[in-house]
Amino acid sequence: MYITGRLPVLVVLGSIPVVLLSLGGVDPWVSAVGWIVLCTVLALVDAWAAPDPRVLAIERTVPARALLGEHVLTTLRLRNTGARRLRGRVRDAWQPTAGAPADRLAIDIPAAEGRELRIPLLPRRRGELASAFVVVRSDGPARLAGRQSRIDARGAVRVLPPFTSRKHLPSRLARLRELDGNTSVQVRGQGTEFDSLREYVRGDDVRSIDWRATARSSTTMLRTWRPERDRHVVIVIDTGRTAAARVGDGVRLDAAIEAALLLAALATRAGDHTHLVMFDRVVRARVTRVDGPSLLPALVDAMAPVEPQLIDTDWDAAFAQIRTLTSRPSLVVVLTAQDAPEAARGFLGSLARVARGAHLLVGTVTDAAPPAVLHPDADEVYREAAAERAARDAATVAAAIGRAGGEAIADTPEDLPPRIADRYLALKAAGRL
Repeated sequence: MYITGRLPVLVVLGSIPVVLLSLGGVDPWVSAVGWIVLCTVLALVDAWAAPDPRVLAIERTVPARALLGEHVLTTLRLRNTGARRLRGRVRDAWQPTAGAPADRLAIDIPAAEGRELRIPLLPRRRGELASAFVVVRSDGPARLAGRQSRIDARGAVRVLPPFTSRKHLPSRLARLRELDGNTSVQVRGQGTEFDSLREYVRGDDVRSIDWRATARSSTTMLRTWRPERDRHVVIVIDTGRTAAARVGDGVRLDAAIEAALLLAALATRAGDHTHLVMFDRVVRARVTRVDGPSLLPALVDAMAPVEPQLIDTDWDAAFAQIRTLTSRPSLVVVLTAQDAPEAARGFLGSLARVARGAHLLVGTVTDAAPPAVLHPDADEVYREAAAERAARDAATVAAAIGRAGGEAIADTPEDLPPRIADRYLALKAAGRL
């Protein structure tokens, strides 16, 4: 049972006859108690006379997937299976991060008829958003009170990462096309594929001369090379406690997801195989043996529900996952936050084994440098000192990564994805990937 706003108004209006009766010699307390009892009885009778909300049959229409930050339209179809008209309010039980309207929706459904309610959502976080039930309030004939019931009707939408780093993809694809055919890359050595023959011109590397082709031709012929395809790129995303730290408008894990999506989109266009594992002490997401147009949908679907875990990552087990994905990785990209030398010992101790057989990149999301303050107060001085200490610790860890055979890249959430993509292209151009 519930009461509506009409009941308090009725109680207040009853103060007028109470005052008039008290002027006539009637005890005002007796009149007030009598009026309140009467209003209570009226409310109980009104609630008893209200139609049962459970006569409503509810069906949902919810998109299976949606992008973070985009509007999602869901619908509720209500059908009155009872014999009486049902007036009242409906509220869908989405969690606050779904961005559903806070207002209850009014309904007026005659017997044996139905209505459709549209409920827009604006998700504010990725992952699984669900509504397990609908709360229905049925007003009594006098609208003083009514009945309230919870009706189970589950609906769920998976909110996918927005992939805002997609804006960097066209320029990197243009550069990839230059490396892969429009302009031949003339490099020689391990890690390159033969592309074509052309005439030798002054300044070319004489070691690339094809003497057999030259013997069959009237001029000196040169072999050209292109970056090798069919490489294996493994992306390891740390989902441990450091991934939960806030950087900019989000957490580090969100920025790592953006970097992984941009690199995967670029690698699959280059003909390389991309593997993904998200790990702390257990596998949170895993994508392997998926190529071509199916790769990005598989990645975003796997990464969407993963949240940071407030535990330390087991790096021995995390790097062991690489061997289960592919036996011959060419590039391993580890997206983590190793900015404290004391906490990074386990990570650094396991790193050398990965760097032996593949090129290793370690990407870290950092805060933007704080602006200089002309007249800093004590708080600003402490903030600058803390920022300087963090930068020095991060540099120490980066140097240790370099000694272990890896390459450290640290930048803001907006700049880290294109920097990793550029490094991938640079390795392609140099014939090292």
